[in-house]
Amino acid sequence: MSTRRRLVSLAWFVIAVVYYIVARGIASVAASGLASGHWFYFADRAILLFLFIVGFAAMGYAGQKQFHPVIAMGLGFRPGGRREFALGAAIGWTGVAVCALIIAIFGALVVFFYTGWRQFALIPLDLAILLIASLAEEVAFRGYPFQRLSEAINPFFAMLVLSGLYALAHITNPGASPASFLVTMFAGWLFTIAYLRTRALWLGWGIHFAWNASMAVLFGLPLSGTTRFSPVITSTAIGSTWLTGYNYGPEGSAVGIVVMLALIPLTFWATRRFSVQRAAASVPEESVQSSEFSDQQASERVGDPAREWETGPIITPPSETPTDVQPPAPGQQSGTEENLPPQSRSEEQRPTANNE
Repeated sequence: MSTRRRLVSLAWFVIAVVYYIVARGIASVAASGLASGHWFYFADRAILLFLFIVGFAAMGYAGQKQFHPVIAMGLGFRPGGRREFALGAAIGWTGVAVCALIIAIFGALVVFFYTGWRQFALIPLDLAILLIASLAEEVAFRGYPFQRLSEAINPFFAMLVLSGLYALAHITNPGASPASFLVTMFAGWLFTIAYLRTRALWLGWGIHFAWNASMAVLFGLPLSGTTRFSPVITSTAIGSTWLTGYNYGPEGSAVGIVVMLALIPLTFWATRRFSVQRAAASVPEESVQSSEFSDQQASERVGDPAREWETGPIITPPSETPTDVQPPAPGQQSGTEENLPPQSRSEEQRPTANNE
């Protein structure tokens, strides 16, 4: 990629970061005027997700001439997408279960149950909030901004930068610590690797949502310093801070650091069979950009069905002066229409759908 294109991609990344900050402010103000209590968090996350998808899609259409910007950011519906989400959910649940098991073995977990009907009624709402919030973060940190920064530098350094910003976005949570910063940054690595392995957000979204839902709703542990999403089960971890993370929860403990790092090779192993297949089945970002390309790019795209659906099949015109056809020998009749049998002449004269 030329230096000019890298600078352009970097400029669009900066624009996306500014838009992220503005969108968060707009969503918070709009949600405060629409709802309160638990419904405020639902409205806030829903508005934020809408702003992210619409805003980043508009940037992709205007800046990169993407014909399908939502697909380009990794949200295209495709065969296997639900399986990727389910696989991610299994990975996320496994990570939280291991954290809880280690705390229970080397410390203790005191579990409280609240059986009021209102507590059970909050479970679907809390799950919806966590589902929307996790997707909003995936779109913001692994979608359009990550793709533009990857073009400006490379995917590895883009992963480091975006994961650092992702951790900084959680640094103001109650009980945040250096350990929580590391866990959140490693989580950014994990989610980015999930995207790079599949070229879609479904796997990372599944890991992200299942981690949050299992931590808060299922095990009742603090989620990034908050317990507002634990309506029925609330667990108090007993032990040192390196084991429990204190008020921040396991995401602020040494156990969280080890488990989050362990989930990275697990994700590589879990996607060993279909990472390349899913990447080929999804629409590559380049195929949803402008149809203006060089002759060399056109020759590389001939016969690629995953790209032809976007730009149409590329037909190479025949040579005007073929060199591999030998002239007929003396006395030998050429293959003209007069020498063809009647059936062949009728087939030659019959117009086809392509000629029409």
